[in-house]
Amino acid sequence: MIRPRRSVLFMPGSNARALDKARNLPSDGVILDLEDSVAPDAKPMARGQIADAVAAKGFGKREIIIRINNLESPWWQDDLAMAAAAQPDGILVPKISSPDDVKKLEERLRALKAAPAISLWAMIESPIAVLSAQQIAATAREGDKRLAGFIMGPNDIARETRMRMLPGRAAMLPLFTHCIVAARAAGIEILDGPYNDISDVAGFAKECAQGRDMGFDGKTLIHPGQIDAANAAYTPPAEEIARARKIMGVFDLPENANKGVVQLDGQMVERLHVEMAKRTIAIADAIAALKVS
Repeated sequence: MIRPRRSVLFMPGSNARALDKARNLPSDGVILDLEDSVAPDAKPMARGQIADAVAAKGFGKREIIIRINNLESPWWQDDLAMAAAAQPDGILVPKISSPDDVKKLEERLRALKAAPAISLWAMIESPIAVLSAQQIAATAREGDKRLAGFIMGPNDIARETRMRMLPGRAAMLPLFTHCIVAARAAGIEILDGPYNDISDVAGFAKECAQGRDMGFDGKTLIHPGQIDAANAAYTPPAEEIARARKIMGVFDLPENANKGVVQLDGQMVERLHVEMAKRTIAIADAIAALKVS
Protein backbone atom coordinates (compact mmCIF):
# COMPACT_ATOMS: atom_id res chain seq x y z
CA MET A 1 0.00 0.00 0.00
CA ILE A 2 1.31 3.41 -0.98
CA ARG A 3 0.94 5.94 1.80
CA PRO A 4 1.63 9.66 1.40
CA ARG A 5 4.37 10.95 3.66
CA ARG A 6 4.82 14.40 2.16
CA SER A 7 4.86 16.13 5.54
CA VAL A 8 5.64 14.43 8.85
CA LEU A 9 5.63 16.82 11.80
CA PHE A 10 7.58 16.38 15.05
CA MET A 11 5.45 17.27 18.10
CA PRO A 12 6.90 17.30 21.64
CA GLY A 13 5.30 14.70 23.89
CA SER A 14 5.67 16.99 26.89
CA ASN A 15 3.35 19.60 25.35
CA ALA A 16 -0.26 18.48 25.79
CA ARG A 17 -1.56 21.40 23.76
CA ALA A 18 0.69 20.47 20.82
CA LEU A 19 -0.47 16.85 20.96
CA ASP A 20 -4.07 18.00 20.81
CA LYS A 21 -3.34 20.42 17.98
CA ALA A 22 -1.76 17.62 15.92
CA ARG A 23 -5.20 16.12 15.39
CA ASN A 24 -6.25 19.01 13.16
CA LEU A 25 -3.12 19.86 11.20
CA PRO A 26 -2.93 18.99 7.46
CA SER A 27 0.26 16.93 7.76
CA ASP A 28 0.34 13.39 6.41
CA GLY A 29 1.95 12.15 9.59
CA VAL A 30 2.88 13.14 13.13
CA ILE A 31 5.90 12.07 15.16
CA LEU A 32 5.08 12.22 18.87
CA ASP A 33 8.49 12.87 20.36
CA LEU A 34 10.09 11.58 23.54
CA GLU A 35 13.67 12.41 22.60
CA ASP A 36 15.26 15.77 21.75
CA SER A 37 12.26 17.99 22.43
CA VAL A 38 11.66 16.55 25.92
CA ALA A 39 13.83 17.41 28.92
CA PRO A 40 15.16 14.46 30.98
CA ASP A 41 12.96 15.18 33.99
CA ALA A 42 9.89 15.43 31.73
CA LYS A 43 10.33 12.04 30.03
CA PRO A 44 7.90 10.08 32.28
CA MET A 45 5.22 12.76 31.99
CA ALA A 46 5.64 12.94 28.21
CA ARG A 47 5.44 9.16 27.97
CA GLY A 48 2.08 9.18 29.73
CA GLN A 49 0.74 12.05 27.66
CA ILE A 50 1.65 10.33 24.41
CA ALA A 51 0.06 7.08 25.55
CA ASP A 52 -3.14 8.97 26.41
CA ALA A 53 -3.10 10.89 23.13
CA VAL A 54 -2.76 7.76 21.01
CA ALA A 55 -5.43 5.96 23.05
CA ALA A 56 -7.83 8.88 22.59
CA LYS A 57 -7.43 8.60 18.81
CA GLY A 58 -8.91 11.41 16.72
CA PHE A 59 -5.90 11.74 14.39
CA GLY A 60 -7.92 10.74 11.35
CA LYS A 61 -5.87 9.17 8.56
CA ARG A 62 -2.61 10.72 9.70
CA GLU A 63 0.22 8.29 10.28
CA ILE A 64 1.15 8.27 13.96
CA ILE A 65 4.75 7.52 14.89
CA ILE A 66 6.28 7.63 18.36
CA ARG A 67 9.96 8.58 18.62
CA ILE A 68 11.57 6.88 21.59
CA ASN A 69 14.96 7.65 23.11
CA ASN A 70 18.11 6.02 21.73
CA LEU A 71 19.31 2.58 22.75
CA GLU A 72 22.14 3.98 24.88
CA SER A 73 19.74 6.00 27.04
CA PRO A 74 18.16 4.91 30.34
CA TRP A 75 14.66 5.57 28.96
CA TRP A 76 14.36 3.54 25.78
CA GLN A 77 12.96 0.33 27.27
CA ASP A 78 10.15 2.15 29.10
CA ASP A 79 9.50 4.19 25.95
CA LEU A 80 9.32 1.06 23.81
CA ALA A 81 7.02 -0.72 26.25
CA MET A 82 4.64 2.24 26.20
CA ALA A 83 4.74 2.48 22.42
CA ALA A 84 4.11 -1.24 21.99
CA ALA A 85 1.05 -0.98 24.23
CA ALA A 86 -0.21 2.22 22.59
CA GLN A 87 -0.06 0.67 19.11
CA PRO A 88 0.84 3.61 16.88
CA ASP A 89 1.54 3.04 13.20
CA GLY A 90 5.26 3.14 13.82
CA ILE A 91 8.11 3.63 16.26
CA LEU A 92 11.03 5.87 15.33
CA VAL A 93 14.38 5.11 16.94
CA PRO A 94 17.18 7.70 16.94
CA LYS A 95 20.89 7.02 16.48
CA ILE A 96 20.55 3.61 14.86
CA SER A 97 24.05 2.56 13.82
CA SER A 98 23.93 -1.09 12.78
CA PRO A 99 21.64 -3.97 11.79
CA ASP A 100 22.07 -5.34 15.30
CA ASP A 101 20.20 -2.31 16.65
CA VAL A 102 17.18 -3.17 14.54
CA LYS A 103 17.36 -6.83 15.55
CA LYS A 104 17.57 -5.83 19.22
CA LEU A 105 14.43 -3.72 18.85
CA GLU A 106 12.57 -6.48 17.05
CA GLU A 107 13.54 -8.96 19.74
CA ARG A 108 12.28 -6.63 22.46
CA LEU A 109 9.03 -5.94 20.60
CA ARG A 110 8.53 -9.69 20.26
CA ALA A 111 8.94 -10.07 24.01
CA LEU A 112 6.41 -7.27 24.53
CA LYS A 113 4.00 -9.07 22.18
CA ALA A 114 3.74 -5.92 20.08
CA ALA A 115 1.28 -5.96 17.21
CA PRO A 116 2.96 -7.06 13.96
CA ALA A 117 1.52 -4.01 12.22
CA ILE A 118 3.71 -1.63 14.26
CA SER A 119 6.62 -0.69 12.01
CA LEU A 120 10.09 0.51 12.91
CA TRP A 121 11.74 3.64 11.52
CA ALA A 122 15.48 4.26 11.85
CA MET A 123 17.05 7.68 12.16
CA ILE A 124 20.26 7.89 10.15
CA GLU A 125 22.26 10.60 11.88
CA SER A 126 25.88 9.53 12.28
CA PRO A 127 28.83 8.65 10.05
CA ILE A 128 28.63 4.97 11.02
CA ALA A 129 24.90 4.90 10.26
CA VAL A 130 25.49 6.34 6.79
CA LEU A 131 28.28 3.84 6.12
CA SER A 132 26.03 1.00 7.36
CA ALA A 133 22.87 2.19 5.58
CA GLN A 134 22.77 -0.74 3.15
CA GLN A 135 23.11 -3.33 5.91
CA ILE A 136 20.56 -1.57 8.13
CA ALA A 137 18.07 -1.31 5.27
CA ALA A 138 18.49 -5.01 4.49
CA THR A 139 16.89 -5.91 7.83
CA ALA A 140 13.57 -4.90 6.25
CA ARG A 141 13.66 -8.24 4.45
CA GLU A 142 14.90 -10.32 7.37
CA GLY A 143 13.55 -11.56 10.68
CA ASP A 144 10.35 -9.79 11.73
CA LYS A 145 10.59 -7.41 8.75
CA ARG A 146 9.43 -4.42 10.79
CA LEU A 147 11.74 -1.82 9.29
CA ALA A 148 9.66 0.53 7.16
CA GLY A 149 12.00 3.40 6.48
CA PHE A 150 14.81 5.82 7.22
CA ILE A 151 14.61 9.39 8.45
CA MET A 152 17.69 11.51 7.89
CA GLY A 153 19.11 13.52 10.78
CA PRO A 154 21.23 16.23 9.13
CA ASN A 155 21.83 18.23 12.32
CA ASP A 156 23.53 15.31 14.05
CA ILE A 157 25.39 14.37 10.88
CA ALA A 158 26.70 17.93 10.65
CA ARG A 159 27.86 17.82 14.26
CA GLU A 160 29.67 14.51 13.90
CA THR A 161 31.21 15.11 10.47
CA ARG A 162 31.89 18.85 10.89
CA MET A 163 30.07 19.52 7.64
CA ARG A 164 28.44 22.93 7.53
CA MET A 165 24.69 23.28 7.09
CA LEU A 166 24.78 25.67 4.15
CA PRO A 167 22.01 26.47 1.63
CA GLY A 168 21.90 23.76 -1.00
CA ARG A 169 23.49 21.19 1.35
CA ALA A 170 26.22 20.43 -1.21
CA ALA A 171 28.50 18.72 1.31
CA MET A 172 25.76 16.35 2.44
CA LEU A 173 24.31 15.35 -0.92
CA PRO A 174 26.59 12.30 -1.38
CA LEU A 175 25.55 11.01 2.05
CA PHE A 176 21.87 11.52 1.26
CA THR A 177 22.20 9.81 -2.12
CA HIS A 178 23.93 6.83 -0.55
CA CYS A 179 21.09 6.40 1.97
CA ILE A 180 18.39 6.87 -0.67
CA VAL A 181 19.94 4.15 -2.84
CA ALA A 182 20.24 1.83 0.19
CA ALA A 183 16.58 2.42 1.06
CA ARG A 184 15.42 1.79 -2.50
CA ALA A 185 17.49 -1.39 -2.76
CA ALA A 186 15.66 -2.74 0.30
CA GLY A 187 12.24 -1.44 -0.75
CA ILE A 188 11.77 0.93 2.18
CA GLU A 189 10.81 4.61 2.45
CA ILE A 190 13.14 7.49 3.26
CA LEU A 191 12.26 10.95 4.57
CA ASP A 192 14.35 14.09 4.41
CA GLY A 193 15.41 15.76 7.65
CA PRO A 194 14.04 19.01 9.08
CA TYR A 195 14.83 22.56 8.03
CA ASN A 196 15.91 24.63 11.01
CA ASP A 197 15.08 28.19 9.95
CA ILE A 198 11.31 28.29 10.30
CA SER A 199 11.26 31.95 9.20
CA ASP A 200 12.91 31.21 5.83
CA VAL A 201 9.90 30.23 3.75
CA ALA A 202 11.68 30.44 0.39
CA GLY A 203 14.68 28.44 1.60
CA PHE A 204 12.42 25.75 2.99
CA ALA A 205 10.51 25.45 -0.30
CA LYS A 206 13.79 25.09 -2.21
CA GLU A 207 14.98 22.36 0.12
CA CYS A 208 11.68 20.50 -0.27
CA ALA A 209 12.03 20.63 -4.05
CA GLN A 210 15.63 19.46 -3.82
CA GLY A 211 14.69 16.54 -1.59
CA ARG A 212 11.82 15.53 -3.86
CA ASP A 213 14.07 15.57 -6.92
CA MET A 214 16.71 13.52 -5.09
CA GLY A 215 14.15 10.80 -4.39
CA PHE A 216 13.00 11.38 -0.83
CA ASP A 217 9.39 10.39 -0.10
CA GLY A 218 8.66 13.44 2.03
CA LYS A 219 10.06 15.79 4.64
CA THR A 220 10.09 15.84 8.40
CA LEU A 221 9.06 19.18 9.89
CA ILE A 222 9.57 21.08 13.13
CA HIS A 223 6.82 23.70 12.74
CA PRO A 224 3.20 23.55 11.52
CA GLY A 225 3.91 26.54 9.27
CA GLN A 226 6.03 24.27 7.07
CA ILE A 227 3.27 21.79 6.27
CA ASP A 228 1.69 23.45 3.23
CA ALA A 229 4.99 23.95 1.41
CA ALA A 230 6.04 20.35 2.00
CA ASN A 231 2.68 19.05 0.84
CA ALA A 232 2.86 21.20 -2.29
CA ALA A 233 6.39 20.06 -3.17
CA TYR A 234 5.66 16.36 -2.78
CA THR A 235 2.24 16.33 -4.46
CA PRO A 236 2.49 15.26 -8.12
CA PRO A 237 1.41 18.23 -10.30
CA ALA A 238 -1.68 17.87 -12.46
CA GLU A 239 0.33 17.71 -15.69
CA GLU A 240 2.48 14.88 -14.30
CA ILE A 241 -0.62 12.91 -13.34
CA ALA A 242 -2.16 13.51 -16.76
CA ARG A 243 1.05 12.35 -18.44
CA ALA A 244 1.09 9.21 -16.25
CA ARG A 245 -2.47 8.34 -17.24
CA LYS A 246 -1.59 8.89 -20.90
CA ILE A 247 1.39 6.52 -20.64
CA MET A 248 -0.75 3.83 -19.06
CA GLY A 249 -3.45 4.39 -21.65
CA VAL A 250 -1.16 4.01 -24.66
CA PHE A 251 0.17 0.67 -23.41
CA ASP A 252 -3.39 -0.51 -22.80
CA LEU A 253 -4.18 -0.21 -26.52
CA PRO A 254 -4.54 -3.65 -28.17
CA GLU A 255 -1.97 -2.80 -30.84
CA ASN A 256 0.64 -2.13 -28.13
CA ALA A 257 -0.05 -5.19 -26.00
CA ASN A 258 3.20 -6.93 -26.96
CA LYS A 259 5.39 -3.88 -27.44
CA GLY A 260 8.19 -2.88 -25.08
CA VAL A 261 8.54 0.60 -26.51
CA VAL A 262 5.99 2.96 -28.07
CA GLN A 263 6.02 6.53 -29.30
CA LEU A 264 3.99 9.08 -27.39
CA ASP A 265 3.90 12.77 -28.27
CA GLY A 266 7.17 12.49 -30.14
CA GLN A 267 8.98 10.65 -27.33
CA MET A 268 9.92 7.02 -26.91
CA VAL A 269 8.24 5.48 -23.88
CA GLU A 270 9.23 2.11 -22.41
CA ARG A 271 7.30 -0.26 -20.17
CA LEU A 272 9.44 0.81 -17.22
CA HIS A 273 7.71 4.17 -17.56
CA VAL A 274 4.40 2.38 -16.97
CA GLU A 275 5.56 1.31 -13.52
CA MET A 276 6.62 4.87 -12.75
CA ALA A 277 3.27 6.13 -14.03
CA LYS A 278 1.40 3.65 -11.84
CA ARG A 279 3.17 4.96 -8.74
CA THR A 280 2.47 8.58 -9.67
CA ILE A 281 -1.22 7.83 -10.02
CA ALA A 282 -1.30 5.70 -6.87
CA ILE A 283 0.30 8.42 -4.75
CA ALA A 284 -1.99 11.06 -6.24
CA ASP A 285 -5.04 8.91 -5.49
CA ALA A 286 -3.80 8.25 -1.95
CA ILE A 287 -3.30 11.98 -1.35
CA ALA A 288 -6.82 12.67 -2.62
CA ALA A 289 -8.18 9.98 -0.30
CA LEU A 290 -6.62 11.55 2.78
CA LYS A 291 -9.08 14.43 2.88
CA VAL A 292 -7.29 15.86 5.91
CA SER A 293 -9.42 18.54 7.51
